[in-house]
Amino acid sequence: MDRYMPITGIDCNIPSLLIDTEAPLDVLHETAAYRIRTATQLLESIAFGEGVHSELARVLVTSLRDGCDLMDVVGRRLQVHVST
Repeated sequence: MDRYMPITGIDCNIPSLLIDTEAPLDVLHETAAYRIRTATQLLESIAFGEGVHSELARVLVTSLRDGCDLMDVVGRRLQVHVST
């Protein structure tokens, strides 16, 4: 695996956003958790509306929120591991 991996969210020939694959696990985890929480919060805002899109958003938010909870547990365990 190359040390620097381009993020896949942007399709371009010359990537400018890279992931340091050798960064500490707790840093990688916290960055991923932040991005997932941000998307979850946006989806929660949509879910409070009405209509077909809000129904779908509510279903998706449930899975994302569960994933965020799991990421929080992993993050706490990583912090304990890093601290020792």
